[in-house]
Amino acid sequence: QLQLVESGGGLVQPGGSLRLSCAASGFTLDYYAIGWFRQTPGKEREGVSCISSSGGSTNYADSVKGRFTISRDNAKNTVYLQMDSLKPEDTAIYYCGAVRYSYCSSYEFLPYAYWGQGTQVTVSS
Repeated sequence: QLQLVESGGGLVQPGGSLRLSCAASGFTLDYYAIGWFRQTPGKEREGVSCISSSGGSTNYADSVKGRFTISRDNAKNTVYLQMDSLKPEDTAIYYCGAVRYSYCSSYEFLPYAYWGQGTQVTVSS
């Protein structure tokens, strides 16, 4: 079965950290750029970050620059999103998507082939 599975979400206090994982099964991520998105009820899905297939290029939303770091380990078929200095406004369901492109230009609008089921991140004291 071809799928992405996110993990690592949870409840954290403001200023805390979480690391999300996006693991692929049934296919290799080597040829896919990976995007992270988030969504809260009543709002449109927001692009958070993207990493190119090689890992050599990354994009970040302005709202998370300097706080989030995306990385990938193709040997483990997994992409990570390290989230530091978390704020209450980061609360959302986080999704990863895989698109068969090398780069992340305009990643929010690319035709993603696979999506994960989402993982909840809640930042609250």
